[in-house]
Amino acid sequence: MKTPRIGFVSLGCPKALVDSERILTKLRAEGYSLVPTYQDADLVVVNTCGFIDAAVEESLEAIGEALRENGKVIVTGCLGVRESEIRARHPQVLKVTGAHAYEEVVEAVHEHLPPLHDPFVDLLPPEGIKLTPRHYAYLKISEGCNHRCTFCIIPSLRGNLVSRPIGEVMAEAERLVAAGVKELLVVSQDTSAYGVDLKHRTDFWGGRPLKTRFYDLAKALAELGVWVRMHYVYPYPHVDDVIPLMAEGKILPYLDIPFQHASARILKLMKRPAAAENILSRIAEWRRICPELVLRSTFIVGFPGETEADFEQLLAFLQEAQLDRVGCFTYSPVKGAAANNLPDPVPEAVKEERLARFMAAQAEISASRLQSKIGRRETVLVDEVVEEGAVARSRADAPEIDGQVFIDGATHLKVGDWAEVIFEEADDHDLWAHLADH
Repeated sequence: MKTPRIGFVSLGCPKALVDSERILTKLRAEGYSLVPTYQDADLVVVNTCGFIDAAVEESLEAIGEALRENGKVIVTGCLGVRESEIRARHPQVLKVTGAHAYEEVVEAVHEHLPPLHDPFVDLLPPEGIKLTPRHYAYLKISEGCNHRCTFCIIPSLRGNLVSRPIGEVMAEAERLVAAGVKELLVVSQDTSAYGVDLKHRTDFWGGRPLKTRFYDLAKALAELGVWVRMHYVYPYPHVDDVIPLMAEGKILPYLDIPFQHASARILKLMKRPAAAENILSRIAEWRRICPELVLRSTFIVGFPGETEADFEQLLAFLQEAQLDRVGCFTYSPVKGAAANNLPDPVPEAVKEERLARFMAAQAEISASRLQSKIGRRETVLVDEVVEEGAVARSRADAPEIDGQVFIDGATHLKVGDWAEVIFEEADDHDLWAHLADH
């Protein structure tokens, strides 16, 4: 009997990527083979994103392409909560499920492409199926979010915060490290709220009691001897407790904090749990404790009601905060978001003009911070080897979203290698380096 073959399209954020990995791991354990083309697949699963309008359109187009090229398509992911919208455009999809509905997706696959009776479970690696390179992996610690930011529909897509017990998270992290992973990227919708829903209850890892909370998780992950990078961290007061771990070299001196704005008035309209004035003093204190700290953030310009004065406040915050890595988006109405009903929308032309000014200001800051690294010696992690040399990342660089380190001529290195380099050039985003003499 022929092995049933699955094609998989994974869209959206790293949290969705982890969902895809879990579904694929389950299917692979049941004897399905995974193929890279529509033509070779007996059925295609599309894991969608539904966060902003552009992502919705990309997901709908991906579903359409899968239907054209293959014909048998199951849809899952964040856009799945809008089944009527999917079926209006693509009535022939076999099944639609919501975000992190692993069992429902697998059941739908069983229904439309039954598994073999004798699956080759021994072919499944202990770390499961991964969609990232072998040397790094995303570690998802929770689902959902308890905040109700007016521009966001994540809670309606993924529900309230549901944290994984810390023992389960640590067991997965151990498996990943044993399989060769050298960098764990901790992700969730709200990483610093980890364990709040469980009242930080005690769980066990290797017979040791551990509380299910942000600090204890960071401290435990530090014991695994790999890079640990924290993403999606809201700046609650207890985040301060983790900075000394970074200063001691136990986890990477890197925080990804989505500030979104700096005007108190706009933050209130956004319903963001943050105060910009307090943040500046805390950033100064974090850097005093850990001078190597790298801060990455995202911002929205052109939010309904944003005045030129609000925007100028944001530019002033950028200058004061001197963030290392920054992403910025113009406000885009998301179907179902409360912000759509706010008065005083900002004209598109003004949004784009503010975005250009924002990015120009940040480019100068980023370039200046990178210039300060020239001459410094650091350990980097190799992601790719090309004709000209190796492409790596420093401690300051998360995959896909931050900069890269180009090592000319280092073609003897392999993907996943550590390399000691000395930085010699920089632009607004990336660094060039040569291998350090040992």
